[in-house]
Amino acid sequence: MAIPSEQYFHDEKKAFEYLESIRWADGITCPHCGVLRGRVYALEGKSTRTGLKKCGECRKQFTVKVGTVFEHARMPLHKMLQAHYLLTRSGERVSIQQLHRLLGISYKSAWFLAQRIREAQKSADLKLLGGEPRVARSESAFFVAGSGDRKGCSSSQEETVG
Repeated sequence: MAIPSEQYFHDEKKAFEYLESIRWADGITCPHCGVLRGRVYALEGKSTRTGLKKCGECRKQFTVKVGTVFEHARMPLHKMLQAHYLLTRSGERVSIQQLHRLLGISYKSAWFLAQRIREAQKSADLKLLGGEPRVARSESAFFVAGSGDRKGCSSSQEETVG
């Protein structure tokens, strides 16, 4: 099993741009107040987190990870995208030990991430998957887009949930 050479699998900024292009294809939606295409400011600076945005309506900060299985995980987004790729694209199941070695993360982190991704995959509950399902296709991973608590992912080529 090898990680593909796409930029978003190896660069944090590209990973955020990639996930933003999938989740916010119709425009940025604030996860706090739900405003679509409202005033959103990109916060930049030396000490600012990558991909941090601020809603001009409710004045709260957010990133593209809010409301996804990647939220609250304290590891780089590009590592989480690699894990998602390995867990959804491989012909056989990937063990936690393999994930731990391939990604260079702790066993505990690999277990936590795999559990979240697998739980989102097998759940058919639309609230868990984020409301109305839409399939966003990419070259190496599929994400179910919508708005809600968590986002799921689908491992088949062009499948909608719900």
